Amino acid sequence: MPLVRYRKVVILGYRSVGKTSLAHQFVEGKFLEGYDPTVENTYSKIVTLGKDEFHLHLVDTAGQDEYSILPYSFIIGVHGYVLVYSVTSLHSFQVIESLYQKLHEGHGKTRLPVVLVGNKADLSPDREVQAVEGKKLAESWGATFMESSARDNQLTQDIFTKVIQEIARVENSYGQERRCHLM
Repeated sequence: MPLVRYRKVVILGYRSVGKTSLAHQFVEGKFLEGYDPTVENTYSKIVTLGKDEFHLHLVDTAGQDEYSILPYSFIIGVHGYVLVYSVTSLHSFQVIESLYQKLHEGHGKTRLPVVLVGNKADLSPDREVQAVEGKKLAESWGATFMESSARDNQLTQDIFTKVIQEIARVENSYGQERRCHLM
């Protein structure tokens, strides 16, 4: 029987970018048509990657803005982050940059396990943020970038699989950097 590893992932982004829709689509396999602003919800799901099992605990946060103070509960005990903006909102993209800086300062780390998600790709005619801009931002952070559509269930599963992989990648890279070698 495989060891089940616990992973806590926080989903952050400006309001109405689809954080809850992505989480709900991932866990329940359904798109939420109605929109009720989220205060904070949690979701759990067991994810199998290869021979490993992960108990993924998702924290779906209320929408943040550039002036939000991130509580310590979004930093302490958190393994990874899914940062979401809407491809139809340049402002939501700008807010993501501010949120990332606050996370980075809160962690005091050079690398964070982050997946940057441009959601609402199904609304491409109304696009305000090009994919190349999201990709460039993610690369500047050393993060993974994906565009998705919670409505069309486009890459929804892949986002959360990727964040588990990013957590492992960052954890492993820290272990390698700290090794000492006797000569």
